[in-house]
Amino acid sequence: MKKYNKISYLLIGFMLSGLSLINSCSKGDKTPAPTPNPCAGINITVTATVTNTTTGQSVGAITASASGSSSFTYNINGGAFQASGSFTGLAAGTYTVIAKTAAGCTGTNSFTVNDPCSIKNITVTGTVVNTILGTANGSITATAAGSTGFTYSLNGGAFQALGTFTGLAIGAYTVTAKDFEGCLKTQTFNVVDICSTKTITINGTVINAGPSAGAANGSITSSASGSTGFSYQLNSGLFQGTGNFTGLTAGAYTVTAKDLDGCIKAQAFTITFDPCFGKTLTLSATTTSTDKCAPSATGSVTITAGGSAGFTYSLNSGAYQASNMFTGLAAGTYTIAAKDVDGCIKTSNATVNPAAAGLNFSAVKAVLQANCALSGCHSGASPTGGLDFTLDCTIVGAWDRIKARAIDANPSIMPPVPNAPLNNADKQKILDWITAGHRYVD
Repeated sequence: MKKYNKISYLLIGFMLSGLSLINSCSKGDKTPAPTPNPCAGINITVTATVTNTTTGQSVGAITASASGSSSFTYNINGGAFQASGSFTGLAAGTYTVIAKTAAGCTGTNSFTVNDPCSIKNITVTGTVVNTILGTANGSITATAAGSTGFTYSLNGGAFQALGTFTGLAIGAYTVTAKDFEGCLKTQTFNVVDICSTKTITINGTVINAGPSAGAANGSITSSASGSTGFSYQLNSGLFQGTGNFTGLTAGAYTVTAKDLDGCIKAQAFTITFDPCFGKTLTLSATTTSTDKCAPSATGSVTITAGGSAGFTYSLNSGAYQASNMFTGLAAGTYTIAAKDVDGCIKTSNATVNPAAAGLNFSAVKAVLQANCALSGCHSGASPTGGLDFTLDCTIVGAWDRIKARAIDANPSIMPPVPNAPLNNADKQKILDWITAGHRYVD
């Protein structure tokens, strides 16, 4: 083993002590010193100017600025940072703005974009003047209320001071009113066809043309209602002040009425050929009365017509016949008609009256009522032989029995006791009546 002296041991110990010291200093140098906070003592304040928006739009703005440091950038609601603190196109709502320095120091504040229009009750009313199809004479006069300083726009056009818009055709239009704060209100108005709101009608009467083919003596008299200021046109002619058109031949015609607004209505009329036009037919009748006690009616009507030729005749709308006489008619009023060769008809009335009692019958009736139509004889509820001589037609029907009892019997058994037999004068009255035909009218 190698031997060391005392000096060597001292030298080695010193070297070892130095090495320990070196190691001790090296370990202390490796620990980093604390980093200073760059935002310490910095107080960043964010302020802003707010521009409010209007209902339903995004036109609000926030213009922010920061103090307490420098070199700021800004973001809104967590968006990207930008050099400017101006944020536009904002709807109503609350927004958070952050200002940040280059060292990352930040300041935060919240700002509210309000909508002043939400508390307003703006209304737009208007008056519409309609137009006619194919023209542009309509107008809208709009008025806004609920705020002040209004201007007006039509269908998104430029705003103007007045709410009057003219030269409008048929259609739907949107008027927007904007007040001094930019608050908006829209209203739709419809310009319609004036004529669609009217119900124009045309009435008229026609006089046909005739009696010869091609005659130009027909006419149309028409009038319109449902508006005012009418003028009238026939077919494609000129408009005139009245709806009366004359000198027309048979044919189809159109009458057009036009009112003060130019609204039109057309109505078709037809003038036909009338062979009876201009004819003056005459009609009369003679009648004979009817015997009320005859087995069948005995009245008659004889018709006389004039003003044309080729007449046939009808009674009570019956078939037309060549004869102008109608017989066997009971008492009453009848409609008579005559039709000429062209079919032109003239009508009138004729009355068949009951015939008056004949003189002979009246004399016999007086004899019978004086001598036979007595109580308990030929009158009352149970007349003798069922014959009531108070009834005219019973007397006529019993003529042969009267003859047998008053004329043929000798002596006369008519009337019965206690009355005396008929005198010769009364018998002669009965005989004269029977000889004349023993009818009610004899």
